Amino acid sequence: MGKVKIDRNLLLGILEAAKNSHPDEFIALISGSGNVMRELIFLPSISGSSSALIHLEMLPIGMKVFGTVHSHPSPNCRPSEDDLQLFTRFGKYHIIVCYPYTENSWKCYNRKGEEVELEVI
Repeated sequence: MGKVKIDRNLLLGILEAAKNSHPDEFIALISGSGNVMRELIFLPSISGSSSALIHLEMLPIGMKVFGTVHSHPSPNCRPSEDDLQLFTRFGKYHIIVCYPYTENSWKCYNRKGEEVELEVI
């Protein structure tokens, strides 16, 4: 499949969604084609200032999902213990965007919580 990449427009959309949700977190799934993340999948979720839960059981069958994305309303992009539990349950790639939600305030992690570099295209 090659190195996974993220479409710049998707990244900008994620940052905008995080800004619009602030001071609450937002959460969504990331989909795409080939090895490029291109779109968000919004499922019913519950969000607050310290957590966000998504109803993964409502994902349509057969949909390609790279992983999750959610925001932290603080300048800390490191995954919490709850984040790490989510990472092990679903998807291979997990993006956290943090305040102030700029193109430099996000990180991607694998299932183990290790940082993964994504090329923005």
